[in-house]
Amino acid sequence: MRIKSALLITALIVSHSLLGQKTTPTIKEESEVPQYVLPQLLKTKKGKSVKTVRDWERSRRPEIHDYFAHQVYGVVPAELNYHKAELMDYEPAALGGTAVRKQVNLHFKKGEKSIVVPVLMYLPSGSTNAPVFLAYNFKGNHSLSADTTILVDGKKVNQLTGEASKNFNPSSRGERTSRWAIDKMIDAGYGLVTVNYNTVDPDKNDFSDGVHALFYAPGQNSPKKNEWGSLSAWAWGMSRVMDFLETEPLVDQDKVVLMGHSRLGKTALWAGANDPRFSIVISNNSGCGGAALSRRRFGEKVSDINTNYPHWFAKNFHNFNENESALEVDQHMLIALMAPRPVYVASASKDPWADPRGEFLAAQAATPVYELYKKKGIETKEMPAVNTPIHESVGYHLRAGKHDVTDYDWEQYILFADQHFK
Repeated sequence: MRIKSALLITALIVSHSLLGQKTTPTIKEESEVPQYVLPQLLKTKKGKSVKTVRDWERSRRPEIHDYFAHQVYGVVPAELNYHKAELMDYEPAALGGTAVRKQVNLHFKKGEKSIVVPVLMYLPSGSTNAPVFLAYNFKGNHSLSADTTILVDGKKVNQLTGEASKNFNPSSRGERTSRWAIDKMIDAGYGLVTVNYNTVDPDKNDFSDGVHALFYAPGQNSPKKNEWGSLSAWAWGMSRVMDFLETEPLVDQDKVVLMGHSRLGKTALWAGANDPRFSIVISNNSGCGGAALSRRRFGEKVSDINTNYPHWFAKNFHNFNENESALEVDQHMLIALMAPRPVYVASASKDPWADPRGEFLAAQAATPVYELYKKKGIETKEMPAVNTPIHESVGYHLRAGKHDVTDYDWEQYILFADQHFK
């Protein structure tokens, strides 16, 4: 009966879409969530049950990853490594002497086209092999601190004006310090490595700039339908920063924690699915296309995200607007791609657009894959109370408050990393 109801709802949704009507209203109450059936995580396309790690790694995992790559996020069409890492700044006594600050510009070039990706690092003073959190930022490296020595878009400041650009607003320095508990990380023995995501691919519906343009064939001006949208490009960028970190003697390359918030939380999950070098993956308030189950259609749904941000996903993903049940995957399967590495999903109590319950249910539904590896996931089916974290191989918490990153979040991420690294 449940399956028939789900099929009927799907049929109605598709018919409305075909008639060219507007997308369905936003679901704001649990009673409005449609009945749905999740794709089976541990059964192959041919119907074979997955019972061992070998079955998962050789059969089911590649199927799931390939589907996400071609139908949701988009494949990267070729390989390109940075050709130069340019040291722009080194300060051994930053943050009052508690940290080393390094700023490095990664240069990517292909033919006549190039981009520069500026990397900012704070590492514990005196450490020669520190674990680090790697995360994109939204507003530029200089937004993390009021320190005027932080470069603006990788450029040194003008000695006369004190800034790197005539259009630069000095008040933007340190405007996002509340989201970055740098002192807590340093005190706990962790470093922070961060990049402005716009330097990899500007967050706008325009594929003429950013890294995409370096990969085009002659006459091409946008990705193919199964090729990378911006989220996949940003995920690619995280792996290229990881390439650099493998050469950095102050960083423990085996203890790199990938963290992302909101759209960058979606990015972190996809990057973690692609690149096993990330030791732990953290999704903070990532919502639709991130940790939240698409079939619930609660808050932001697939049609909303593809309409408002048409450049984020592969064009093929737009085929599932108002038709989530046609997807052969859902986001619990994305989370499962991290296994056996620890993964953490975080929600906020006043963030219904990101569907906190859908994020929890996806994390819980990924648990069977971790159990194949004899790892403990989320055993309870009851959503935990606010500020009651679960710190197993699959971690979760529901923080009090809005869509944001707070000290409470970072405290949990540090504890989670400690638990799995020490």
